[in-house]
Amino acid sequence: MTAQSVQTMLDERYGRRTATRRTRIAWIALIAAAAVVVIWFGWSTVTDPNNGVKADGTAFHLEEHSATVDFQLTAPIGATVACAIEALDEEYGVVGWKIVEYEASEAHTRAFSETVPLVAEATTGLVNSCWVT
Repeated sequence: MTAQSVQTMLDERYGRRTATRRTRIAWIALIAAAAVVVIWFGWSTVTDPNNGVKADGTAFHLEEHSATVDFQLTAPIGATVACAIEALDEEYGVVGWKIVEYEASEAHTRAFSETVPLVAEATTGLVNSCWVT
């Protein structure tokens, strides 16, 4: 009995199959595709989708027909930025909003106060998002 026949007999007995070249290529392609997906998700998570723009609400003031939102805006130096300011009711429905554009500045962080007209009673005001224009 040769070593090859013994190996074949053991493989048959324990249900082992030898991998074909096509199977190996399929596994390598699958692993490579998974690695590309993991790298892409990691990169998109690490990079900032808003180009480094961040708005932090510091206060809001409610009146009968308007809401005033105070916030700090952090943006790249020399970048023009736009922000969406919103006022919400108690069910988180939008009852007032506006888009405000800020000119480029040499300051990295600036403070702003914006007033939003309302169509119904609001319970809060906030900066929804900001982006580089």
